[in-house]
Amino acid sequence: MRSLALSAALVAWMGSSVQAAFGVTTKANSYSVDTNGGLVFDVSRTNGDITNLQYNGVQYQGTSKMTAINSGIGTSTVTAETINGYVKITVVAKSMPLTQYFAVKPNDPTIYMATYITGEVSPGELRWLARLKRSAVPNGWHGDVAVLDGCTAFEGKDTFKCPNGQTRCKMYTGDRFIDDQVHGVTGNNVGIWLIMPGVAYETSSGGPFMRDINTQSGDDQELYWYMNSGHVRTEPWRFGLMGPYAMRFTTGAKPSGTLDTSFFEGLNIQGYVPDSKRGSVSGTAAGVASGFQSVLHWYNNASQYWAIAGTGGSYTSPLMKSGTYTMKLYRGEFPVAQDSVTITAGAKATKNIASTESNPSVIWRIGDFDGQPFELKNGDKIERMHPSDVRMGSWGGSYTVGKSSPKEFPMALFSKEGGAPTVTFNAATNQASVETTLRVGTTLSFKGGRPSVKINSWTGKDPGAPKLIDSRGVTRGAYRGYGEVYTWKVPAGTLKAGLNTLTLGVSGSGDASFLSANYIVDAVELQGPSGVDSPR
Repeated sequence: MRSLALSAALVAWMGSSVQAAFGVTTKANSYSVDTNGGLVFDVSRTNGDITNLQYNGVQYQGTSKMTAINSGIGTSTVTAETINGYVKITVVAKSMPLTQYFAVKPNDPTIYMATYITGEVSPGELRWLARLKRSAVPNGWHGDVAVLDGCTAFEGKDTFKCPNGQTRCKMYTGDRFIDDQVHGVTGNNVGIWLIMPGVAYETSSGGPFMRDINTQSGDDQELYWYMNSGHVRTEPWRFGLMGPYAMRFTTGAKPSGTLDTSFFEGLNIQGYVPDSKRGSVSGTAAGVASGFQSVLHWYNNASQYWAIAGTGGSYTSPLMKSGTYTMKLYRGEFPVAQDSVTITAGAKATKNIASTESNPSVIWRIGDFDGQPFELKNGDKIERMHPSDVRMGSWGGSYTVGKSSPKEFPMALFSKEGGAPTVTFNAATNQASVETTLRVGTTLSFKGGRPSVKINSWTGKDPGAPKLIDSRGVTRGAYRGYGEVYTWKVPAGTLKAGLNTLTLGVSGSGDASFLSANYIVDAVELQGPSGVDSPR
């Protein structure tokens, strides 16, 4: 009997294997796609939602909401076809200027996608959001930073406090676009990954250092890719084709960030530009000190691209659409040079660029002007937790030049939290007798937050509120904004030969505690001559 049962099971398994084949089937309410690579998924014929995600016989689609652009794009015209041996599904939204494409290769457990927009879409953001069964893929991106179990919202609807005093927020799962080619969620013998090769970001906004939500572990396991958002938004949306990008299923291993989407050329994808109609630029980026990344950034109103220079400063851009681009060079994330370059389809341009930053004599400096606060106090934690998290160090404090380390100076200052930090330093006689320059670099501000400065009895002029970014920043793990740098001429005689004190505060409005006016510190320096008769 046991042998007969096993034989029957084997026949059934073989039958199902024989029946499985690559292609698309029309059902009453959906199009069902079998990749013949272990992945079977269904797309609603009403609104383009993905309603079924089965991989190796296991269901991964969540139950609260379906997988879709944003939280669904509403009633749509949905069509399916097979072109050149590939399945293509087109979803044209009826209530917003958006078309979503799904494409599938034979024997490949990957949903290739692209999103075409001709204007802004509701609710002011554009994201791919897979809502998955958390029991099947329990592991989110960056560990537990967005695991909401037992935690209560305490700031807006997205930032949570847990009983142990730790904090959680889906914004804490983000990585810089320049670093984020693959992210995903995993479970037992499975990984579900979003793949965003460089070309995927070309019509997004925000530049190479933009970060956004990647996952959140609540009732569902949510897996995101943000194409455009209002989270610390620094430039207008771009319109056109977002992608190609992909969602790939594996047995657990993280896939490569390389994505072959050349087959899109034959699928009539609106806005798709093949490699043959692109150009590139290469050259040398000079003048960035060793120990810092040399980042190249090209952008115009239609597209954006980036690259990291290699040994000796040599670089080659990604393949780019034709056009004229602003070209920036960054030391880390701090801009040090700007130029322009014109890209022509099928051509390779050459453009060298070198830092134009001055190199003044400095009496002292705290931190590095690199556009990042990571070397300062709490800077190593701010991307993944709230400033009130129990794991954070105290805010404010004092710093003594020559004795303290950058880790003792706060990476963010708040008008109603932590107090105004002080910097004490010695000045020589020749330094006290001349005009000096105080320079404070910031990376992000909130509620008009900007530095207020006082050295001994001298008070610097209020520089005025910076350009508003209408979004919470430091409390949601963001550190990158417009990157204002403030300078003050400190009159001769302000410094004393001997001990001096700088008090650095915050001007601006805002609410209580960490939602008061604030700014993130990049670096602080006092420019002036070297001391020649250090006081006793």
